[in-house]
Amino acid sequence: MLFPFIIVYCILLKHINGSLTIFHSLFTLGIMAKNSILLAAAVLIFFTGCSRGRISSVTRMDLFTLEIGPLEDQINLYELAVNRSNRTSLAMRDGLFYISDTAGGKIVRYNSYGDLLFVIYNEEICPPPITLRRGIDEEGLATRWSINYPLKEPGVITVDSRKHIYTADKVDDEKRSNDTEDGALLDNIVLHFDEYGRFVNFLGQEGIGGRPFPRIMGIYASCDDEIAVVCLMVSGWNIYWFNADGTLLYLVHLRKDSIPMPQADVDYASVDTVAAAPDARRLFFKIDYYRNVIDENNNSMAVPDNSAIWVMNVETGAYYEPVTVPFFEYTTTENDKKITQKLPYAMLGVIKDSHVFLYFPVDGGYSLLVLTAGSKEQRRGFIQVKNDELEYNAFNLSNEGILSGLLATEWEARLVWWRTERLMGVNL
Repeated sequence: MLFPFIIVYCILLKHINGSLTIFHSLFTLGIMAKNSILLAAAVLIFFTGCSRGRISSVTRMDLFTLEIGPLEDQINLYELAVNRSNRTSLAMRDGLFYISDTAGGKIVRYNSYGDLLFVIYNEEICPPPITLRRGIDEEGLATRWSINYPLKEPGVITVDSRKHIYTADKVDDEKRSNDTEDGALLDNIVLHFDEYGRFVNFLGQEGIGGRPFPRIMGIYASCDDEIAVVCLMVSGWNIYWFNADGTLLYLVHLRKDSIPMPQADVDYASVDTVAAAPDARRLFFKIDYYRNVIDENNNSMAVPDNSAIWVMNVETGAYYEPVTVPFFEYTTTENDKKITQKLPYAMLGVIKDSHVFLYFPVDGGYSLLVLTAGSKEQRRGFIQVKNDELEYNAFNLSNEGILSGLLATEWEARLVWWRTERLMGVNL
């Protein structure tokens, strides 16, 4: 019964033009749980708001804005009104911002003042840059330049310590294939560019020049500039772990029948997010567990039972002790009776020393929860995102915990960041 979920999803988008990332999570949650009550609760949160109580707000710093459009110093988000599958992605490293502009067919790098430093663009999609030098002949001679490369649909992006860029992209139609065993369309590759934006090679399943990946959900730069590529399939998840030279080191399979389960009696599990640690060969799996219950009308429905983060040692395949994730709780009043609802957080990312950031959409922004593997300590915070900034949101966590955001309004995209020193209780 997908139809009721689609209706709710469309209502959300129509009335509040919400974040693609957040609403995709809510939509997926509803489908996986087959529980319209969960989505109804999500709608209730957005339309009624919820109190943040004593949760401290993390200071937001607005850095610069980009106009909506196809030019080199603009971002092409025009298609959001008709095509909400946009995979425009953001990465921040050492104060430099990298944006893969999916519809614009380009990758750009800005400094924190909003100065455009270089553009990798597809001349068949993106108008040739006017203000930038074409190409770069010798390292360091140009300060602002552009490089033509046949990008198709650049998606998720990451940057390693060398400032090398890795982004997901599509292959030509004739190079696509189907994996009948895993039920996956193989049409994704990872493009590798150096610090000047020059093409180095592409990664496939076996490494450099390998077969296309299934759908890429995330790319992570880890210790020693190793790269983890996270792929989603009908049968589960594949995580490919490469060294800095593009050699495949490890391949992790997480099938639906091998998802780690808690000791509690639950009926099924759903993997929310998979992320790689930036400083160790570790994978973090955020997993939500559900129970089937019978309501007063004798209807069976799935309700969330608990959530956990499982940490895997990639070298051995062994799991560490899971981290319990509390639910996001909010209270409403109905017929003079207070009702407390509970919904799972979504995992935003992992920073160094195994600090895990989770988030949940609330009125005026997002509620944050920070947990640490091997510790019971919890830290909560709130980040402000204005109502007119919900056309499209993309977030990135630096290794040190600086949270950057691309927040799109109807007319512009704002680049902002939140320093989490106060929330983490450390100096970054």
